[in-house]
Amino acid sequence: MNDMFGGMGGLLGGFQQQMQALQAEAEKEEVEATAGGLVTVRMNGAQEVVSIRIDPKAMDDRELLEDLLRAATNDASRRSKEVVAKKLGQLAAAMGLPPGLF
Repeated sequence: MNDMFGGMGGLLGGFQQQMQALQAEAEKEEVEATAGGLVTVRMNGAQEVVSIRIDPKAMDDRELLEDLLRAATNDASRRSKEVVAKKLGQLAAAMGLPPGLF
């Protein structure tokens, strides 16, 4: 059967494979964010927390610790998303797609 989209099926299949490879690569990347110098959160490209380090000094103040955990986790999440977006942008550019598409 002829490809009714003039070869687009092959192009889309290749794009899908590249996206899957990119996703697997991005999931392996890790970022780290620190809040107040007392809490450090490490997160991977799949937005999963890999580790949390808490300085014993932060244990004395529960509210401070909660704030630092929240801040470090949010920052790590933002950084992780930036890594993935950068990789998607590189893939889009390599395929000749306009910037900002992903």
